[in-house]
Amino acid sequence: MAVKRGYRNWESRFKEEFGLKTRLSQISLETLSYLAHGKEKGAFYIYDLVMGIKGWGSGFEFNELSPKKKMSVIDQHLFLLDRIRFECMKRLGWIEDYPGEEFSLVELISQFEKLAPGFQAKIPTLSQDHPGYEEYSRLNVFDQEAFIRKLIPEAVAKVQDSSITL
Repeated sequence: MAVKRGYRNWESRFKEEFGLKTRLSQISLETLSYLAHGKEKGAFYIYDLVMGIKGWGSGFEFNELSPKKKMSVIDQHLFLLDRIRFECMKRLGWIEDYPGEEFSLVELISQFEKLAPGFQAKIPTLSQDHPGYEEYSRLNVFDQEAFIRKLIPEAVAKVQDSSITL
């Protein structure tokens, strides 16, 4: 029931089927692109998914949550937003893999407290084919993370370009 509730607005908005085992790799690039911007409407759908799966209502009820639950939804939104953006980068061929890609969205949300700390301590692996790989490979781990994060705006812009096919 929680999964059905969580994906209710996603299915009507994105015209895709989502379920218990849906991973980011199975979602259309169009949907990922919409969510990757992290702006108001995309954020609503992530909030809505988190709240629905947690049994906290819909995204429309976010402002009615307790401060502790609001912070939890925001933390999970930011965590999922990273995974969404990393999936976009993977489809562009910029990264080889990213932490958490083997988990479904439901697992990422329902096991957030257990999974997130370990994933946030790891960074995606930049593809050796990426033009910045040589520079990236000379950096320490902290600077590698910054390097990857600096690629996010360009990746989001690229997946928005309707002329690309991935």
